[in-house]
Amino acid sequence: MDIKEFLSPGNAQVDLAVSDKACLLKELADRAASSLSLPADRILSELLKREKLGSTGTGGGIAIRHARIPGLDKPFGILVRLKEPIDFDAIDSQPVDLLFLLLLPVTSDKEQLNALASVARILGNSNSARDLRRSRDSEGLFRTIVMDNANSRG
Repeated sequence: MDIKEFLSPGNAQVDLAVSDKACLLKELADRAASSLSLPADRILSELLKREKLGSTGTGGGIAIRHARIPGLDKPFGILVRLKEPIDFDAIDSQPVDLLFLLLLPVTSDKEQLNALASVARILGNSNSARDLRRSRDSEGLFRTIVMDNANSRG
């Protein structure tokens, strides 16, 4: 799946400054709510429910936070590179500095799973993660993930 279908240039940001995971999740829920015209508290609630199932910190300084959101009709993403890494209870106990938030409709279909697989494939690639960390600005962050997505799809 083409990442541009659920990530827009305005939803990629470098140097986001947050003090901890709770602040980060609230910030992301607020941003998503603003873009989607949905209540931020509903989005935050679903994000917190998902975390109770297990950490979404996948290791190597990366987290992929995803949740199904009632009222959403297509996948929606936000990519951030944090100014300073934060503890995220990752599986390798390392702090996280790259996070992709992926919100999905409640209905389950192959396209939505492809969105999650696309994000996981890119962020799980050490070269892609390195390139994202080297991006100078938000525009570069977006361009990098889009290019790496196109390259990974062949």
